[in-house]
Amino acid sequence: MSTRVPLAGDFVNGDVSFWYRSSGVPAPGPSLDGDREADVVIVGAGYTGLWTAYYLKRARPSLNVVVLEKEFAGFGASGRNGGWLTGDLAGSHARYARTHGADAAKSLQREMYASIDEVIAVCDQEGIDADIVKGGVLTVARNSAQSARLREVVRGAREWGIEEDDLRLLDAGERDRRLRVAGTVGATWSPHCARIQPAKLAQGLARAVRELGVEIFERTPVLEIAPRRAVTATGTVTAPYVIRATEGFTSELKGLRRQWLPMNSSMIVTEPLPASFWDAVGWQDAELLGDMAHYYMYAQRTADDRIAFGGRGRPYLYGSRVDARGHTHEWTVEALWRLLVDFFPAAASSSVAHAWSGVLGVPRDWCSTTHLDPATGLGWAGGYTGHGVTTTNLAGRTLRDLILGERTALTAMPWVGRKVRAWEPEPLRWAGVHSMYRLYRMADSRERSMPRTSVLARFADLITGH
Repeated sequence: MSTRVPLAGDFVNGDVSFWYRSSGVPAPGPSLDGDREADVVIVGAGYTGLWTAYYLKRARPSLNVVVLEKEFAGFGASGRNGGWLTGDLAGSHARYARTHGADAAKSLQREMYASIDEVIAVCDQEGIDADIVKGGVLTVARNSAQSARLREVVRGAREWGIEEDDLRLLDAGERDRRLRVAGTVGATWSPHCARIQPAKLAQGLARAVRELGVEIFERTPVLEIAPRRAVTATGTVTAPYVIRATEGFTSELKGLRRQWLPMNSSMIVTEPLPASFWDAVGWQDAELLGDMAHYYMYAQRTADDRIAFGGRGRPYLYGSRVDARGHTHEWTVEALWRLLVDFFPAAASSSVAHAWSGVLGVPRDWCSTTHLDPATGLGWAGGYTGHGVTTTNLAGRTLRDLILGERTALTAMPWVGRKVRAWEPEPLRWAGVHSMYRLYRMADSRERSMPRTSVLARFADLITGH
C-alpha cells in the first residue's frame, strides 16, 4: 500500500469487511448433504433471502422453508454495505409512474419510509442489536453546481409527495450544528434514515430465522435455478416456489450473466477518533452523510467513533466478475482517504484500519424489481442500486404475500412484476460502465469552477440510462 495513506498497524484489506472484523466472522453452518423437499427454497442468505424466510415463517409457521447459501449468511452486500437504512427509493419515481401512475410511485415511496421503522421494530422484537440509531441523513453540496442540483432535488421531491417534514434544505446555522464538512455551501436533511452495523443485522436475522425453524445450508453453491428446483453439487432441493435472492452475485448463475450488473462499491474505516475530533465537527446524532457529487460518497459515524467512508472504486470487472473476498485496489483506498481528509481535515492525523469492497445489483433501467411467476414457481427480488438495506425488507414482505397468494397493497406496488431488458454483451457492457464513471469523475472536477452541472455528466447519464 502506498505511503500516501496512513495505515494502522493492524490494517486489513478485504477479508469480507470491517463489520465482520468488528462483530466476528461466523463459522459456516452445515452444508446440504443430499436431496430435499420443501415448500419454499430460497437461494441466497443475504437480507432479501433472510427477510423473505422470516416473514414467511411468521405468517405460516408450518411452511418448510430452506435457504441455500454459497458462503455464510450475510457474506455478500448484506455484510459489506455502508450501513444506511434509508428511505430513498431504489429506482426512479418517474419510471415507476410511467407504468403504474404517479399515485403508485408515491405509495411506494411512503412504504419505503415505513420500512425503516419496520426493520427497527423487528430488531427490537427479536433482540437484534445492530447499533441502530435513527439520526436521519445529511446530504451536502460543496460547490455551486452541486448546490444547484441539491435545490433541484428538493423541488423535484415535492412532485412525489415528499414534503418539508421528509426532506428540507438547511440554513447554515442548522447545517453547522449538525455536522461541519469542509467546503460545504448547502445541505439537506431527511429524518428517513438510520445507521446500522450491517453484519450485526445480517447475523441477527440469520439467528432469528433459524429459531423459527428455517434450515440455512451454508457453503452450498447453487449451480442452477429451474422451475420447482435449485440444483447444487451435493443435492437438489425441490419446492413449489424457488426464490432467487442473489443480488450482485446473480451474474454467477447459469443464464443470468447479463440480468443485473454487479457494481463494485468500496469502503475504508478509520481508527477510533478522539473526542476532540467530534467536538470540532459535530456529528452527535449519528446522521448518515452523503454528497451531491456525481462520483458520490457515503459515510457514517460508527458506534465506536470511527468514520466508515465509501464510494465507487473500480466500478465494474470485465465479464461481470465478482471479487468475492472484498480485496480493494490500492488506488481506491488512496482516493477514498484523500476524499475523507478533504471532507474532514482534522482526520488527517488518523489512519485507515480496514478497506473492503462489495457488489450491488444494477438493472438496465436502474429500478429494483420483485416478481413471482405462478406458472413456474420462480421468483426473485433485487437490483437495489445501493439502497438494499431497507428495500430488502420491503421485498421480503412482498414476496411473502406473493408466495401465499394474497393480494395486498404490497403486491400492487409498481416494482412488482417489472420487466427489464438485459445488459449489453461484452465488451459493450464494460466500455459503457467505465465510460460513464470516467465522465462523472471529469464532470466533478470541472464543476469545482463552474456554476452548473457539467454537460459531461448529462452525457454519462445518457450512456447507461441512469
